[in-house]
Amino acid sequence: MKKMADEIHSEKKSLILKELRTIPGVGKKIAEDFYNLDFRSVADLANRNPEEIYFRLCNLEGKEIDRCMLYVIRCAVYYASHQTHDPERLKWWTWKD
Repeated sequence: MKKMADEIHSEKKSLILKELRTIPGVGKKIAEDFYNLDFRSVADLANRNPEEIYFRLCNLEGKEIDRCMLYVIRCAVYYASHQTHDPERLKWWTWKD
């Protein structure tokens, strides 16, 4: 019974991670980071505060993370918050300070 529940959870997690990887600039590691922060879909990132997400991730990791991650988060929030996208704004480096 537990094995079946674990398999279902694993399959569900895989689908969630696959969806999160549809965000430009988000690969396996960043998708895992979003998952660990309880984001379960692209829509969960819509209209969120990127700086708050970044600081939550730093707290989760127990260290300050490279600011490039903040830029990726800003891009991800933009992507999740809009139906149409400016291609230039889908590049994480566009979101530098």
